[in-house]
Amino acid sequence: MSAELAPKVDDRIRCDACPVMCFIRPGQAGACDRYANRDGELIRVDPHIVLERAVEAGGTLVPFSGGAEGWDGALVREPATFVTAIGAGTTYPDYKPAPFIVASEVEGVDMVTVVTEGIFSYCGVKVKVDTDRHLGPERSLVRAGGEAVGHVTTGEYGSQMLSLGGVHHLTGGSKKEGRVTCETMLALCNGGTVELAIDDGATLSIAAGRPPLVNGQLEERMRVGCGSATIGMFAKQWDGFVDDVVVVDDHITGVLSEHQAGKVLGIRETGIRIKGRRSTPGRYFQVAQPGTGWGGTDIADPLAILGAFDPKVARPGQTLLMTSTTGEHAGYYVLDEALRPVEATMPERLARSVALIRENCEPALATILFMGGAGGSLRSGVTENPVRLTRSVKDALTTVTCGGAPTYVWPGGGITFMVDVSRVPENGFGSVPTPALVAPIEFTMRLSDYAALGGHMDEVRRLSDVHGLAPERRAVRPKSGNPWPLDPDTRLVAG
Repeated sequence: MSAELAPKVDDRIRCDACPVMCFIRPGQAGACDRYANRDGELIRVDPHIVLERAVEAGGTLVPFSGGAEGWDGALVREPATFVTAIGAGTTYPDYKPAPFIVASEVEGVDMVTVVTEGIFSYCGVKVKVDTDRHLGPERSLVRAGGEAVGHVTTGEYGSQMLSLGGVHHLTGGSKKEGRVTCETMLALCNGGTVELAIDDGATLSIAAGRPPLVNGQLEERMRVGCGSATIGMFAKQWDGFVDDVVVVDDHITGVLSEHQAGKVLGIRETGIRIKGRRSTPGRYFQVAQPGTGWGGTDIADPLAILGAFDPKVARPGQTLLMTSTTGEHAGYYVLDEALRPVEATMPERLARSVALIRENCEPALATILFMGGAGGSLRSGVTENPVRLTRSVKDALTTVTCGGAPTYVWPGGGITFMVDVSRVPENGFGSVPTPALVAPIEFTMRLSDYAALGGHMDEVRRLSDVHGLAPERRAVRPKSGNPWPLDPDTRLVAG
């Protein structure tokens, strides 16, 4: 922002980048640490980020002579540069056009990217924790520094799920709750490690793309499947080497001799009895309470889920393998004369089968998705008729990216999007003390479509002009695996 646009009070500048409206003295920064007063000019402290394909390619660029225009020393041509919203600034107080509306030519087609940093009070973080361990009952509060910042939501296959943030935690509670919630989300979105505690549940230490710590224990693998699925996948590994197998699981415990996989292989009945609610043959629910023990249950001794063997079917010397869904826990047992299972040394052949279960378990990670809704105020920075932008996104005419990273845009009203924060350039998120998160968002479309939806055509600048508009800028390489935002073949992947 230039000095001419920033209102001055004595030697201070009043920043209007967010609702806080800080008065900033020379040499100092505002409350967000993102804007500062440098010799009477309001500047962004952090540089504006652009993505450049040439940086990713590496190697030495050799200038060449000849041609009508010569070489100006630029590393890339326009289509190989993408202007992100990171460091671009905001549209607050909302009627202003987006900070950068950049036109470029891609394969002969005039494109435009509208770039702005959105101030998101309505936003949250969805956390996927790959673990079999029970983190806490659904709807239990998740706390950071003692403050409620979210809750446990429905678990998914092999993972526990948390929902953090949201407007009610940011603005609906105490001032401290809002501040801690904002700090927690910002740390997670920028790749930091956060300590969490769940009411009536576990403690967590998580960071995007890293193995989680549950109650101080590092999670190494997520389960290969439920107990029933594990039986089905590895039944052939056990056929002829053990009489029966039980895969202990908090959700669906599997029993080889009763399971359809065992029936097809001709596994004989063993007289085994499982405590729990029988669903279908070889599949049992509620064999124990949720916990951090075997298979996500609260048991340390797997024999606790067994009843007495049926003496009409069972026989002394009968063998039994019990394992968890990750292979982390396993035991081998032989029935004595009283038909009681006694632990014995596991044969090498069965030990290899347990190792195979472990091998098929993917590495456990914590995954962080930022989720926010682009409200009418943000959309007005793109067009004077904000609903047209929404329709353009729904019609797949406009692609939404976050720092150049692909997003998923939810169906239905508005522009509610999610992004994997690990695909966003480093430190791509910020905050303001209202409290709210600041997230980059870019809208890319054909220039003709932009004109049709009533865009701010007078503010369109060529990509080459951005160098002068944003002297404090930094070029970074795109994240590996991200589609190039201006590539017509991959552009709609982001939608």
